[in-house]
Amino acid sequence: MSFLLGYDIGSSSIKAALLDASGGRCLATATGSDDELRIRVPKPGFAEQDPEMWWEEVVKATRRLQQQHPFDAAAVKGIGIAYQMHGLVCVDENLAVLRPSIIWCDSRAVQTGDEAAKQLGSDYTLPHLLNSPGNFTASKLRWVQQHEPEVYAKIRHIMLPGDFIAMRLTGVPATTLSGLSEGIFWDFAAGKVSDKLLQLYGIDASLLSPIVPTFGEQGRVTKAAAELLGLKDGTPVTYRAGDQPNNAFSLNVLQPGEAATTAGTSGVVYAVGSEPAYDAESRVNTFIHVNNTVEETRNGVLMCLNGTGILNSWLRQVSGGISYDKMNSLAEQAPPGAEGLRVFPFGNGAERILANRLPGASVQGLDFGIHSQGHLLRAGQEGIVFALAYGMDIMREMGLSFHRVRAGKANMFLSPLFREAFANTTGAEIELYNTDGAQGAARGAGVGAGVFSSFKEAFRGMDLLEAIAPDARVQSAYQEAYADWKIKLQQILSNR
Repeated sequence: MSFLLGYDIGSSSIKAALLDASGGRCLATATGSDDELRIRVPKPGFAEQDPEMWWEEVVKATRRLQQQHPFDAAAVKGIGIAYQMHGLVCVDENLAVLRPSIIWCDSRAVQTGDEAAKQLGSDYTLPHLLNSPGNFTASKLRWVQQHEPEVYAKIRHIMLPGDFIAMRLTGVPATTLSGLSEGIFWDFAAGKVSDKLLQLYGIDASLLSPIVPTFGEQGRVTKAAAELLGLKDGTPVTYRAGDQPNNAFSLNVLQPGEAATTAGTSGVVYAVGSEPAYDAESRVNTFIHVNNTVEETRNGVLMCLNGTGILNSWLRQVSGGISYDKMNSLAEQAPPGAEGLRVFPFGNGAERILANRLPGASVQGLDFGIHSQGHLLRAGQEGIVFALAYGMDIMREMGLSFHRVRAGKANMFLSPLFREAFANTTGAEIELYNTDGAQGAARGAGVGAGVFSSFKEAFRGMDLLEAIAPDARVQSAYQEAYADWKIKLQQILSNR
């Protein structure tokens, strides 16, 4: 029997998955730690993690995986990596980390990116970058250059979180075209790294890591890494992608008109297109998708809501640590629309769908004579769904459509109430599958290693678990509540 190994490098946890390469079945999964990973917040709006912590969690997860399902390390044919997007890792000439990673939900570089957009001009920014420089990796690097010049002077390579883990596995700094696009380093019109952006920011192109293919050999596991992980040295790393392109891949979302969603710490809807589409306000973002080729353009249009599972986790804390099942049970006792109670889940950094504004989380319409704990818990889940629907409306304005959306049956999609609210608010049927980011990374590794001869073959062993269609009996209640939520959101934004 041969195996494929996948890692999902998240900001909340590091997960590993082991797949049977012949049948495509997931044999075991494991996380590095049972507790959520720590995010440092040295100042309001900042968010950092230690890259070495990610590596330690990869080691722990791999060891746990071997305990759950012992396997022959020599039979691992490929390793795939999915990772939290938009982070910045800086290493020196010895490949040592110079500072904590500035991760995806950090807002410190918003002003940097906004100023760059003005200087570059709209006639360049959107047609060439398809995004404002915004709060992405290039702008975070510029922030380091401006505020930590002593650190910047020592940088030899900058990389994304997944690039760092691949480097710890192989000893080789590298990145992908998709990764360069998510960092807003890529000029889509010119088909190369954006000289104009680098020149504006004063960034030497030599700091960018060499490009390797998304699918294909990207390096081999070193002897030192193999000893730590319990793997065989020389095992190839054959796939890497940001968590959202990878989530779409893990759900076999590869062609124009297909869409995927996920609702973990953040919430995302990701749709595939064949044209270089962009939003004029850069509230949603376009990146190179994993299966893009010279012959067939494939871009992923991504909308991201920062405050998703993190809001539900916060509600759990203030509810005395009750189980999520109990929370769902209480929430289901309140009717759709929560009798006018509205939650706005914008308390986890600047929100792209709000043009990088940070209004903060809030609750509106609370009536002590009407609303119970169940109302608040329902309104929390509905608020997340309404914010996702708001982002999907922006994507519709770009010409995308949503008749069916695929998701893994995990995180917020474990909640029947959340699934019902999503289908009836957005009007899209939801298909739930038995997959996750780590399994997707393992399937990608199989494609990159040549174990699977096609994408179709890579998805053997992935099953449709459930389909949830809009329900006419409750749809109008959700859509009326969503309309009211949008009115109140505009009032919040106009007062900021």
